[in-house]
Amino acid sequence: MGNIKKFFGNKWVKFSLVTLIYVLWLVIWTGNLWMLLGVPLIFDYYISRLFLHYVGHYNKELCDKSPVYRGIYEWVNAIIFATVVASLIHIFIFQIYVIPTSSMEKSLLIGDYLCVSKVAYGPQMPNTPLSFPFVHHTMPFSQTAKSFSEAIKWPYHRLAGFGTIQRNDVVVFNFPAGDTVLLENQSATYYDILREYQSQLGKAEGRRQIAKDYTIITRPVDKRENYIKRCVAIPGDSLAVVNGQVFVNGEPQEKIRGLQYQYLVQTSAPFTQYALNNLDITEIQGNGSAYYMNMTDDAAEQIKAMKNVLSVHRTIYPANRDVYPHWRTPRWSQDNYGPIWVPQKGATVTLSRDNINLYGRIIDVYENHDLEINGDEVKIDGKIATTYTFEMNYYWMMGDNRHNSADSRFWGFVPEDHIVGKASFIMMSSDQNKSFPSNIRWDRIFKKVE
Repeated sequence: MGNIKKFFGNKWVKFSLVTLIYVLWLVIWTGNLWMLLGVPLIFDYYISRLFLHYVGHYNKELCDKSPVYRGIYEWVNAIIFATVVASLIHIFIFQIYVIPTSSMEKSLLIGDYLCVSKVAYGPQMPNTPLSFPFVHHTMPFSQTAKSFSEAIKWPYHRLAGFGTIQRNDVVVFNFPAGDTVLLENQSATYYDILREYQSQLGKAEGRRQIAKDYTIITRPVDKRENYIKRCVAIPGDSLAVVNGQVFVNGEPQEKIRGLQYQYLVQTSAPFTQYALNNLDITEIQGNGSAYYMNMTDDAAEQIKAMKNVLSVHRTIYPANRDVYPHWRTPRWSQDNYGPIWVPQKGATVTLSRDNINLYGRIIDVYENHDLEINGDEVKIDGKIATTYTFEMNYYWMMGDNRHNSADSRFWGFVPEDHIVGKASFIMMSSDQNKSFPSNIRWDRIFKKVE
């Protein structure tokens, strides 16, 4: 035992082990050879100790002479260490995500605190490495001040992970349509508001007016809002929604336990709150004889069996312009959508008047090409194009609360460079409508996300 302790206490052994871990993690895994500049610092810390001799000795003298300096130094040292460690964990291992809306109920509830694994699909290196720690895109106590600098921008680079996104994975990603933001109305999607302006004022005047009414900013990929949805289709899949049922490659989507739809329920007498609580129905609108309820199919069957219920019908939305790609003449709806093909890296499609509407944003925004459309003629980077080869993989995301979810049906495909990680398990869950300790949902703690 003493020989083992002596072996690992040797400065050259310590230097070798730390250097090996450092090179494997921050050089080989990240693929960044600039990180090799850290090896001389490790050598100095364990072997030469030149920095510690000159700077550390001086610092020790100041700590001995001044208790105030020593106290400040210890606090600063502890804060810097904790910040660095926490930042590395956040970038490379996992992050905590809180469910803010009901778009995934009943699978995930508002107030669920999730552990989001970065290593499941491979952590993505930040696009904007210069940022204030532990905040996303806005400084604390501010609604407008940026928490990051774009002085340094890194291209998309994802490290090796344990696997790839599979159908029905619950995924956290950066909101694709969040590249442009209205500072005074950040809860709304810029493109939705712009379409409203343009429908009333015309294309050019609508754009001028929205710029006059709002402060418009742009955000890099890693600083866009985080969304969480279920991946229903992966690159290369064909997808269609028929009367609310998702079909992937011609097959019905695998049954999901918490899937909800909106139903119209007509009654001869009002429901009691007790009955609604027993059925765990939280999203409801009605006047006593007719209710719109968001609920699972099982809950709908139980509602049908009640004596005061006359009829139960699932809502099926008609064709409308709200859904992507926002056809001028409505073709699809939330409940009858597609069929579409989900782009795969390296695959080539023949461009047509119809599919350029589906894939135009990919070409123009996500893959940064200059796209021009004049009638049936398509130009990419100034050249007439009849085909296009995709440079990234794309995914189709949908919420489990199908009639209360802003998802791919409304803003389109999710590029691979927007993927943050996989929702692994619920660390803690709190009901915001209750007070402590009854607000803690004990049965959800450490529950695996399915």
